[in-house]
Amino acid sequence: MVPPLRHPVPEDARHALSALIGRWHDFSDIRALADVDLRRGGERQRLTGVLLARAPGSVRFEALSPFGQPFLYLTIHEGRLVAYDATTNEALVGPADAETSARLLNLPVDPDDLVAILAGRAVPPKDLRVAELLPPDGDGPSLRLIGRLHEQRVWLDPETGIVRQLSIRGGRLEARIVYRRDGNGQLTGLDLDAAQSYVTGSVRYREAVVDGGVDPERFRLSVPKGAKIQSIR
Repeated sequence: MVPPLRHPVPEDARHALSALIGRWHDFSDIRALADVDLRRGGERQRLTGVLLARAPGSVRFEALSPFGQPFLYLTIHEGRLVAYDATTNEALVGPADAETSARLLNLPVDPDDLVAILAGRAVPPKDLRVAELLPPDGDGPSLRLIGRLHEQRVWLDPETGIVRQLSIRGGRLEARIVYRRDGNGQLTGLDLDAAQSYVTGSVRYREAVVDGGVDPERFRLSVPKGAKIQSIR
């Protein structure tokens, strides 16, 4: 696909884009207990665990057993993805990029996109070529953003940059994220619909702390010796 040419950004879109970017730059980290409910085709997986995310592109999730012990680990840090299942002593290792995310989740996002999604924000596409503010629809005003690799549509408050919904399209893949907030506007979770509803799910946060400070070392995961390691590529 030939990427679109760059176009001048209209003033209304520039204002909304500035608010969107400002909210992302103001974000540092989030930690929370997370209830994850994910459906992929006919399979359903429900997990509760500890979620950590730190800008610009670090994520750690530890799924907890009913007794409170971690049994499944996932980290994304410094461009590398490591997933380790303690019940089988198996690990999955590979690059953390949009291609890997598309293969695993049908969601074509880079690590910074994923952190922004988990934090209730949105990151404009890299190498932004088109930005326009669309008239309000049933979900309110939205920004249409086109980059070299994918297109986003972000439903937001143009003054504050607070994101309500986000759609991402890359190639034949498309995903939509709807954020959930309480009466004070604080993020409580999100809903996901991707690959024409082949992948759907929800994440609900409990005891979330935003910008409380998370040590970068928390995102390093060493696979135990003797584990069976499978490379994503």
